[in-house]
Amino acid sequence: MTTTPEGRAPALDQGHQLVDRSIGDLISDLRKLDARQIELIVQHQRKHGVRFGEAAIALKFASRSDVLWALSQQFHYPYAAEGGLDGLSSELVAATDPFCDAAEVFRDVRSQLLMDVLAPDEPRRALAVLSPNVGDGKTYFAANLAVAFSQLGESTLLIDADMRTPRQHQLLGLQPGTGLSNILAGRATADAVQPVAALPGLHFLSVGTLPPNPLELMQRSSFSFLMQELLGRYDHVIVDTPAAEHGADGRVLAARCGAALIIGRRDRTRMEAIQSLVQQIARSHAKIAGVMLNEH
Repeated sequence: MTTTPEGRAPALDQGHQLVDRSIGDLISDLRKLDARQIELIVQHQRKHGVRFGEAAIALKFASRSDVLWALSQQFHYPYAAEGGLDGLSSELVAATDPFCDAAEVFRDVRSQLLMDVLAPDEPRRALAVLSPNVGDGKTYFAANLAVAFSQLGESTLLIDADMRTPRQHQLLGLQPGTGLSNILAGRATADAVQPVAALPGLHFLSVGTLPPNPLELMQRSSFSFLMQELLGRYDHVIVDTPAAEHGADGRVLAARCGAALIIGRRDRTRMEAIQSLVQQIARSHAKIAGVMLNEH
């Protein structure tokens, strides 16, 4: 169940569904505003031509987090309060600040993917997120994209397949534990997937024990069978991969996934490196979803 910024449960109707209520009602109940305070907010709202939430913030009767929470309740939108509810990193802007410009970019990318490589009439594919170099923002992008997919109300799996420099578990506030490498080595099953409690619909498969032979593990036929199983269990599968500077891992993963999105960093990643990665992915027969330049 989604909770308020202070940990209280939202109002439910008799069928245990969120009641559709106005932003004003939600904020008023959350902050226990009296009739005088509400009237002051309404007066400010009319005078300045702003929304109720903006007026409440301006008069310091509510915080920005309160308004975001109220919006998430009104639109039944998974939302985690900024600052790390349940350990989530503030880098997960799609979860902690879902109405900011950056989060809107991830929703836009999600829409384009659903109309192209991940469209219902296309073959079932996972999406590998690649980059030429460490520090390009690939992990940030993969995590936020997975959150954006989960916010559609569809089951989404984020896999950390970066067996060189894994970081996804840190963004999600989870322990790495048993994961992908253990499954590929035959020491665990796909049950190692864990739900992300703060974000209904999002599941996570950690990298597992860092192996001495990551490329060999990824080239095993068991990886293809695993991807088929996971694509049958989840609506969307997003895979974070090692940077290309570490070797062929990302290209192999892209081939196993069937689709690849390449991330570069503005004013840092060299165009030659991106072009080289695009050419290498094209030879793997994975479908290239596009190239994005990251400013994060």
